[in-house]
Amino acid sequence: MSDWQVIEGGVTAPKGYQAAGITAGLKPSGQPDLALIVSDVEAIAAGVFTTVQVRAACVDYCRQRLEKKASAKAILCNSGQANAATGEAGWNDALESASLLGTALNIDPKSILLASTGVIGQRIKMEAMRSGIPQVVSSLSSEGSDTAAKAIMTTDLVPKTIALEAQFGDRPVRVGGIAKGSGMIHPNMATLLAFVTCDATVSPHLWQEMLGRAANRSFNQITVDGDTSTNDSLIALANGQSRTPAITSMGPEAEKLEAMLTTVCQYLAKAIARDGEGATCLLEVEVSGADNEEAASQVAKTIVGSSLVKSAIFGRDPNWGRIAAAAGRAGVHFEAENLNITLGDFKMMENGQPLTFDRDAASAYMKQAAQGAYLQADTVKIGVSIGNGPGTSKAWGCDLSYDYVKINAEYTT
Repeated sequence: MSDWQVIEGGVTAPKGYQAAGITAGLKPSGQPDLALIVSDVEAIAAGVFTTVQVRAACVDYCRQRLEKKASAKAILCNSGQANAATGEAGWNDALESASLLGTALNIDPKSILLASTGVIGQRIKMEAMRSGIPQVVSSLSSEGSDTAAKAIMTTDLVPKTIALEAQFGDRPVRVGGIAKGSGMIHPNMATLLAFVTCDATVSPHLWQEMLGRAANRSFNQITVDGDTSTNDSLIALANGQSRTPAITSMGPEAEKLEAMLTTVCQYLAKAIARDGEGATCLLEVEVSGADNEEAASQVAKTIVGSSLVKSAIFGRDPNWGRIAAAAGRAGVHFEAENLNITLGDFKMMENGQPLTFDRDAASAYMKQAAQGAYLQADTVKIGVSIGNGPGTSKAWGCDLSYDYVKINAEYTT
């Protein structure tokens, strides 16, 4: 049983945060498209970003800011234009956005972090941004997390949000998060966009280390389509407003806080995988018996990212041979006679030998999972054991449906 409880409030659940989301006219759909998260005080900041070579201006901007100063007071996110592959003009748009928000909040622009999502190659609509920033600042609220979560969405069907609370001594500490992502999701990074707030006091170096480990066990363990975005950003703030003693090194309190952070990230990561473009169910692959966690992770990610496995799940076809083939090509050595595969409660392979199972019942298991689509979905679970080692890992994804092709074939048209 965990030491924390789920609470309402998202990124504004922790003490000392406000958020807002408005319609600024950045997206042609007329949906909310500009989000802002602000800490009452300067907060310790950490980030994990896309590893691709073609990056959005906001990614390079945040990297440079955090290298010079591991703190921030605000996160501004626009939806509609990725501002990626936009050259010097796009970089100048990012700088102007930070400057405008700095003026509106009366803070140093160097205390502002930026994120963007939308169509690659399109610059931010700066006229809408210029008029939208004063509006989003005036809309800030201690209950504004849900509006911010909606404003960062693109092809998402549902917002993703969570908050946890735990007692540290005689005081509560809270961690909250929101995320967006539905397509172009694959390690490394796989989040697309996620923002986490916390009211504990943590040293900058330790907070960055915690976030890196949490990302590796959450956002870097999901895939929807095998494509990594130009804009992937996971940003976490810790503002110390819980007034609990500072956490400066690993120990029981640090481990507890990191567990909360990892739980928030895993919840958001699974919500993204559930909401994968065209998806009808969440797919969870758990690998055990590997030499170490890294090897287990590699096998799990290979299986959950296999187009053949994903297509079989969509077709409710218990074709375990595709699972075995994906495990075998993951680049991790194991003996075939040690391979065990389960689909839900159905044992399909044991000690490298195929087993007889009820195919109709296994198919019905997958159909049942698809009946609760999106955030209320049940989960299709695949278990794979490759030996007797201590390494275990989970990865998450979704099935591959006809609608995925339709959504992406018409994305810019």
